Amino acid sequence: MPTPEPISPRSPRVTAARRLAKRNFRTKERLFIAEGPQAVREAVAHRGPTGEPTLVELFTTAEAAERHADIVAAARAGGARVHLAADTVLAEVSQTVTPQGLVGVCRFLDSPFESILAARPALVAVLAHVRDPGNAGTVLRCADAAGADAVVLTDASVDLYNPKSVRASVGSHFHLPVAVGVPVEQAVAGLKAAGVRVVAADGAGEDDLDDELDAGTMAGPTAWIFGNEAWGLPEETRALADAVVRVPIHGKAESLNLATAAAVCLYASARAQRAGRRA
Repeated sequence: MPTPEPISPRSPRVTAARRLAKRNFRTKERLFIAEGPQAVREAVAHRGPTGEPTLVELFTTAEAAERHADIVAAARAGGARVHLAADTVLAEVSQTVTPQGLVGVCRFLDSPFESILAARPALVAVLAHVRDPGNAGTVLRCADAAGADAVVLTDASVDLYNPKSVRASVGSHFHLPVAVGVPVEQAVAGLKAAGVRVVAADGAGEDDLDDELDAGTMAGPTAWIFGNEAWGLPEETRALADAVVRVPIHGKAESLNLATAAAVCLYASARAQRAGRRA
């Protein structure tokens, strides 16, 4: 494999990549940063709706290029510009304290909400008022692991492409459709019209998840709404849902954090749906 060309720290390409730390530049360029071998590998394999490669540029140290030669070769074969970067250069474009040697510049991935509805999803996670990027990325990862069909981030939620969100998803950004900037009222109305039952997850919910599972109400298409980390879902959002369900606390814990609650809810629905298909 040809050796990547070294890149100067004063290169316009380095400056452009460094600017993607800021949301306004990401939005303007419709580009974001993915770091580390797992995320970059997923980016290399991903293609956009018209077949265009998602990874457009790769910065790699000499050590990482040798260790992950397969990823670098695949990136080059896919048409990405590959730059050999000194550790100091990689530190400039990276968003972590200890970069892992590979930093990719990727095209935006989000899908139109209408295309998600048209695919008749069976399991959807809706992030309403979620402000912490790490939590958003972790819920996306949970949705991916549970086999959800899509994730929706409302217009009141954090940026999907925040570097902390991308890192927390550990590559799941590239695995399932995600719609962004959808008003929660529009999200709920669209999902209901598509035949999806909308359930709000709330620690003070009237209904218990265990009771819902026993009653068989989770076997059909379901969208879970997850709220803000500190204050949950506002009343007007809860009122939009078909049901407001709490995860039961059987021990002495005061509550569950957002990502843990999301994992419990999504896996409960996924299991109920699989059991329903087998029945």
